[in-house]
Amino acid sequence: MDLVGACRAFVNVSKHGSFTVGAAAARMSQPVASRRVAALEEHFGERLFERTSRRAVLTPFGRDMLPVARQLVQAADVLLDEAEAARRKPWRLAVPDICSTVGLARLVAEARGRGVTLDLRIAPPPQRRELLHAQQVRAALLAVPPDEATWSVPLGLAGAEDPGVQRVYLETLWMGRTATGPARRVWIQPEDDVPHIRDPLTRLRDAVGLRPAQIVAGADLTTAAAEVLSTRDVLLCSPAQAAEFALNWRPIGETTLSRGFALAAAADGNTQPLAARLGDAIARCLGADTREGTAEEAAA
Repeated sequence: MDLVGACRAFVNVSKHGSFTVGAAAARMSQPVASRRVAALEEHFGERLFERTSRRAVLTPFGRDMLPVARQLVQAADVLLDEAEAARRKPWRLAVPDICSTVGLARLVAEARGRGVTLDLRIAPPPQRRELLHAQQVRAALLAVPPDEATWSVPLGLAGAEDPGVQRVYLETLWMGRTATGPARRVWIQPEDDVPHIRDPLTRLRDAVGLRPAQIVAGADLTTAAAEVLSTRDVLLCSPAQAAEFALNWRPIGETTLSRGFALAAAADGNTQPLAARLGDAIARCLGADTREGTAEEAAA
């Protein structure tokens, strides 16, 4: 038996003195209201109403039960209101600044369509983690090594010139002793200035004999992209970012690098509902394809 539904019928019928009017007030049909009240009477073993051709009149037992039934209905309404408010509570989410404005807008719009309100905070990797630990956001997309990642984005080198090859080897940036002119540089944007990306790239730089200054961490993506657009330098970036800047992207020949992202919640939080509803939308926003194996194919 639906105890709350039965009590709702009972309270409204008693208020209006009519099964027809009471049922309408409770937003149910008259037969449903009659069945629910009858089920409640059977459960209690006592009649709640004296039924006449015109009115439904409370019995003494019905008058005794009415206050408690009314409290139950009111408590159920409060519970439903609180549940709706909690469901609509905005998810303050820290996201990387690699996502385009249109990508973020589509993420927010798709979230609304799935009953989730997002309040985005755009920040670099260290700040996203700090926002999470300070509980200034409910969740954050953290930069993590690929083996810990839920979403992975392949990284390669992109430049203004078409390299004319399928892969770009870092060793081709080496300048011999007799070379003249400025050395070509690899620009790293803040999102990739993290140990699991920066350190392998630095080790590769040393292994192929590049100068320390040929790997440069840009203050921001705009600065790094501007240098690449105006010189023969290259940018470490994703295919989606290269397309946004009209750069020619190629995988790195000597190694495979990728951005890894994982959704983490603040203390005592749970990101599972958010990931279940918006996992594919987050992947698209980050530039990670939802198809299994895509990152590996892009770097192949």
